[in-house]
Parts: sequence; structure tokens; C-alpha cells
Amino acid sequence: QLKNQGLISGSDGRKMSKRWGNVINPDDVIASYGADTLRVYEMFMGPFEQGASWSTESMIGSRRFLDRVWKLAGKIGKVKTDEVVENTLHKAIKKVGEDIDQFAFNTAISTMMVLSNEMDKLELIDRKTFEYFLRILAPFAPHITEELWFSLGHNQSIHLETWPTYDKTKLQDKIVTIVVQVNGKVRASFEIEAGIKQSEVENLALEQEMVKKWLVG
Repeated sequence: QLKNQGLISGSDGRKMSKRWGNVINPDDVIASYGADTLRVYEMFMGPFEQGASWSTESMIGSRRFLDRVWKLAGKIGKVKTDEVVENTLHKAIKKVGEDIDQFAFNTAISTMMVLSNEMDKLELIDRKTFEYFLRILAPFAPHITEELWFSLGHNQSIHLETWPTYDKTKLQDKIVTIVVQVNGKVRASFEIEAGIKQSEVENLALEQEMVKKWLVG
């Protein structure tokens, strides 16, 4: 496929040029933030085909994400897989794999950020979950994932590993949020177990106090 990438302009919104003095030297960025941060930031800036303005300040978010990944390695322990994290992981494996095919790198990274946040909420995370996470992050941040991979005792590069296979049974949410609109405006929301019949959902929606108010007459 031919993919035409968007133009990254200077922080002033103009095309990078020596004339304007707004050129970004990758070597300087790497020296300050690291190569992986630069890679993640460039892919997280926006859709591949669209342009964007450079912002060194915004790069801090990508650096914090990778710092969180590094700290997560210190949480590995002998613990049962957390159900929420496990479901989020398998959704991420599916989403990131599909996004790579579509060159949707920005949404792939945001998906992995969500996963890292969920893991960060736990006191301990199981080794298998973290290793799966490293394998889907590897194409985006090759250096930190390689370092962590070997620190876990592996003797072969993470970049020679196969892409993880997601479990379809882990993709379905057990709890879903129902949003109720009246005349196009949100009036209420509530959570239910997935799989409830349509008629039951409608009855629950009609029982919401704010919905009753807007259905009078």
C-alpha cells in the first residue's frame, strides 16, 4: 500500500526551514528524551495521513507513558490474573494489531496507554500479562521493551517473538453502560449486565427518574 504521511510543521505552525529557525534536530530530542519517546510521540501526534505541529511540551506525555511501563516491571509477582486487566489486554492485542495494519498508530498507542493505566492500579501484576503487553508495545518502543524483555530472563530478542493471539471470550464486557436520550438529549445512564433482553433494558430505562420527568404527558 502507498501511504502518504502528513507533514510535521514547526511549533510555530510553519513548515520546518532553516529560514524560519524552527527545525527540530532528532539527535537533540533523543539526547533529552530518548529514541523511544521520540518514536512514540511522532506516532501519537495524530492520524498518519494528517499534518501536525511539533510540540516538545506534548512529548512529556509520551515520556511519562514509557516511564510507567518501566515501573510496571517492578510490580510483577506471583498473583492471579486480574479479570479487568485481562479483558483490557485481549482487547488491546486485537485493537493494536488491527491499527498497525491500518497505520492508525495514534489510536494503537492510546489503547496501550489505557492498558498500562489499568495495570498501574494493581499492587501486583502477573508476568504473562506484562510480557504480552511488551510484545505489542515492541514495534513502537523497541529499545525499552528489549531491555525489559531480557531483564525478565529471556535469551532471544523480543522482536523475534510472534504476535500474541487474543482470546475472543475476553473481548465481551460483562457490564455495559446504557445511555438514555429523550429528544436527542442525554437524560440518564445506568449499568447492566451484558446479554439482558431488549425489553428488559427498555423497562429499566423507563424507570429512571430523569427519564420519567421528560416523558410526562
